[in-house]
Amino acid sequence: MTAAAQTTAQTAAPKIAEEDRLRADLYNFLGLILARPADQGLIDQTAGLTGDASAIGEAVTTLAKVAKISKPKAVESEYNRLFIGLGRGELLPYASYYLTGFLNEKPLAQLRQDMTARGLARAENVFEPEDNIASLMEMMGAMIVGRFGTPATLGQQKSFFNKHIAPWASHFYSDLEGAKNSVFYAPVGRLGRAFMEIETEAFRMSAE
Repeated sequence: MTAAAQTTAQTAAPKIAEEDRLRADLYNFLGLILARPADQGLIDQTAGLTGDASAIGEAVTTLAKVAKISKPKAVESEYNRLFIGLGRGELLPYASYYLTGFLNEKPLAQLRQDMTARGLARAENVFEPEDNIASLMEMMGAMIVGRFGTPATLGQQKSFFNKHIAPWASHFYSDLEGAKNSVFYAPVGRLGRAFMEIETEAFRMSAE
């Protein structure tokens, strides 16, 4: 998988609340670690993470411990079994598949409409459908901090999340956590699931 969004819009760096920047960082991390097999640099970065007693913190701690004993070749092999395989991997990490049972269906068309409305487009060197989990994580992180223009309001974030991520991402992350081929990626699934649960509840409680 590869991240899908790009834009030509360039603006001065907006002031972002620390909480939102941390949210964006976590979205970006999930997007990066799911976009392609982790190389040595990303494995080392992941091994250096520290967590706390929260659900997300515990998942981070577990992921860091696994990363410390992981090698790029083994992670690449695991990634291929999970997401590529012979014909297809163990998991198909696309909104269309999770919501309709087929690839390139209505959820992808709806996402493309919303991307166009926000000035986003798939990068020319990317061939993955835009509704893959890595691209959606990257898009959400970018919207929060305004990497592609003006930061999205809480209402805009909520709308995008509820339409394109909430209906299926937690299910995907649970599947990733429990997949038979998951070792390095099992705590990634645990982390993603915990984060999606927190985001879902936070948006549910938001007034905007």
